[in-house]
Amino acid sequence: MKYYRIIFSPTGGTEKVANAITKNWKQIETIDLTLLDTDYAKISFEKDSLVLIAMPSFGGVAPSLALERLSMLKGNGAMCVVTAVYGNRAYEDTLLQMQDYAQTAGFQVITAISAVAEHSIIRKYAAGRPNLNDYKELAEFGDRILEKAASGALSTPVVPGNKPYKKAGVGMIPKANATCTACGLCAQKCPSGAISADQLKLSDKSKCISCMRCVSICPVHARKVSQLMTSVAAAALKKTCSVEKENELFI
Repeated sequence: MKYYRIIFSPTGGTEKVANAITKNWKQIETIDLTLLDTDYAKISFEKDSLVLIAMPSFGGVAPSLALERLSMLKGNGAMCVVTAVYGNRAYEDTLLQMQDYAQTAGFQVITAISAVAEHSIIRKYAAGRPNLNDYKELAEFGDRILEKAASGALSTPVVPGNKPYKKAGVGMIPKANATCTACGLCAQKCPSGAISADQLKLSDKSKCISCMRCVSICPVHARKVSQLMTSVAAAALKKTCSVEKENELFI
């Protein structure tokens, strides 16, 4: 059996979760869905493979760009685990979306996971997660998934969510301030190509998915979202995010 990770992780939280789940999986190949110049339609999987698909939840839904790239892959009946990673508010329709898209791409969904990681914009929510307890629990989830894959009892899990899916909200658009050194890293690493090498301080609103990668990787911390909007969002999320959420396994 071959093992794969398919990850869309702009700020690293989803990748941490994916790595924890697959800690005891062997010789894993990783497919990065944030790469702009990859021809995803050429990527195909063996039927006896076990594949982890992990994405963040943005406002209760999966990023449309990540789903679009997932839909290009050729699952060929490979077993898969869909994993939604969220910043301690709610993942709402994310798992259901991911399961539907994975099945349409030809994957056989045998397990689903919801996991908490530090919020990508308001970092005080779920700060430090995944933590040591999360890493231990997620690795145990991964072991149970291996057992199910080996058992041959490959039922599809029932996951939370509604159809039609929740509509994606309007995200915050980062901009660079005067401390920007024009290094160009943000333009190179933007998953959606929203930052032009000719206008590094701005983001194309029609392309930006508010994933916050440019904010997280800027070496001089020049890229930021509106402080006022962040404060408003933090206040709106305070009640929902005050109670620490738990990771969930649907198997």
